Amino acid sequence: MHSYQVGVLGATGAVGQKFIRLLYNNPWFTVKVLGASKRSAGKKYKQAAHWIEKTEIPSNAAELTVQECDPDKFKGVDFVFSGLDSSVAGDIEQAFAKASIPVISNAKNYRMHDQVPLLVPEVNPDHADLIKKQSFDPNGSGWIVTNPNCVSVPLSMSLRPLHDAFGIDSLIVTSMQSVSGAGYPGVSSMDIVANVVPYIGGEESKVQTEATKVLGTLSDDSVNFNDFTIQATAVRVPTIEGHLLSVSVKLKNVPSSIKEAEKAFTDWQNPIANLDLPSSPSNPVRLYKEDRYPQPRLHADREGGMQTAVGRLRQGTVMDLGYVAMAHNTIRGAAGGAILNAELLCAKGYIS
Repeated sequence: MHSYQVGVLGATGAVGQKFIRLLYNNPWFTVKVLGASKRSAGKKYKQAAHWIEKTEIPSNAAELTVQECDPDKFKGVDFVFSGLDSSVAGDIEQAFAKASIPVISNAKNYRMHDQVPLLVPEVNPDHADLIKKQSFDPNGSGWIVTNPNCVSVPLSMSLRPLHDAFGIDSLIVTSMQSVSGAGYPGVSSMDIVANVVPYIGGEESKVQTEATKVLGTLSDDSVNFNDFTIQATAVRVPTIEGHLLSVSVKLKNVPSSIKEAEKAFTDWQNPIANLDLPSSPSNPVRLYKEDRYPQPRLHADREGGMQTAVGRLRQGTVMDLGYVAMAHNTIRGAAGGAILNAELLCAKGYIS
């Protein structure tokens, strides 16, 4: 049996709230300490958080007193999840790691650090070994692991079967991103209602680099990024949850037919299937044959929001293949992905 005491940094924000909701019924993890800004510290969580989740505040969190994000306030936890904004995450997460408290982060600050795994358990579980190369904590007990951005997760998961079967040369991806990806209060209603905004600041550069690290190969003390190139466009659309990607990919070895491409998805084996992780979907990448699938409204919540859906797989006219992919951005692409990372690390003995 696994049993861990955990803390949540940035607990009052949108990602922090998602962590708390998803952790409420997790059989391995018990939330013991909540951290937020000085403005919230000292208040009961139910008073400090402007709760925006669809369920009520979990009873195990509602009465907890919010602490400042200070490692001294989190003594006794086995590790912390970080839902901190990137403007403050860097220094705080490093302070926790130096204090021998592992950090499993959703923030972008350490994603490109040479010794920090950018982890998607079904895609690159071996990258967790980078933890052993980190020097945040001289004792080796404190470290940082990150999950990719909410587009890079479904992009990496949908590319993995194709890369394994044919090799990736280059790709073009357009992400149609829901308003929840902007946090709370998010995008102005005057900007997004009955509209599409064709630019999301800072998003395209992350999409163009993160998947090449996730699909890279582990060397002695870093990751050799994959050499395929990505051209990304990120737009905001008036959906609530679920980012939809339109992907055109050029392959190193072209499949002889669309059936061979379909087989790459249906035959792909999940490398962590035998670990029985509580948050792991039974079918991490599902290929839909119906032309109008996947859709955010219909499919974002499948398998607890942890499944990546792929559809419209077809032969290309400029690139070799085209398809669409979709995943729940605040679960699979954020808090849920980080929780699955934690489960993997516990199962593999990185957290004792």
